[in-house]
Amino acid sequence: MSPDQLILEFDRALRTVFAQARTVRPVPGMDLPEPAMSEVERRHACGLMRVNHCGEICAQALYQGQALTSRDPAVKESLRGAAEEETEHLAWTESRIKELGGRKSLLNPLWYVGSLSLGVVAGVMGDKWNLGFLAETERQVEAHLDGHLVDLPAQDGKSRAIVDRMRLDEIQHAEMAIRFGAAELPAPIKLGMKAMAKVMTLAAYRI
Repeated sequence: MSPDQLILEFDRALRTVFAQARTVRPVPGMDLPEPAMSEVERRHACGLMRVNHCGEICAQALYQGQALTSRDPAVKESLRGAAEEETEHLAWTESRIKELGGRKSLLNPLWYVGSLSLGVVAGVMGDKWNLGFLAETERQVEAHLDGHLVDLPAQDGKSRAIVDRMRLDEIQHAEMAIRFGAAELPAPIKLGMKAMAKVMTLAAYRI
C-alpha cells in the first residue's frame, strides 16, 4: 500500500468513527411524526438504534478491510459501493439516536479496529472466502434487524422505517456477494460470528 493510500484509509477510519455521516437518500421515516413513548420505551428504542449504528460502524470497517485485500477489481469496486450505502445507514441511525435523546456507543473505535482486522483476514484468504464472509455477515445482520422490527416499540414508526430500509439494503449486499461467487462458510465459523455479534450487541446497547 502506498503512503497516499494509507493516509486515505486512515482518514476514512477517522471519519467513520468520529465524524457525522452524510446521506444522499432521504432518511426513511423522516416525514412521520415523533411518536408518544414512555421514558422506558424511548430508552429501549435508543439502545436498539445504538446497536444498529454500531453494527454499521463494524460494516464500514469490514468492507474497508475486505476491499484493501481483495484481488478482483470488480469485487473491490462492489465492496466500495456497498460501503457507501452503509455510510448512509450510519447517518440514518445517528440521526435517530439524536432524535431519541441518546448517544453513540463509546466502544465504536474498538469495534472498528476489530472489524477492520477481520476484513483484512477475510480478504487475504481469497475472494470466494472474502465474499462468503460478507454474505454470511449480511444474513446475520438481516436476522438481527428482523428481531429489532419485532422488539422496537410498536408506535415507533420512525425507527421502524429506518431499520426496514437497512434490512432491504443488507439483503441486496448478500445477493451481490453470492453473484460474485461467495463460498459457504463452515458451521463453526458461522457460530463464532454469531457469538461475537452477541457480545457486541449486549455491550453497545448499554455503553
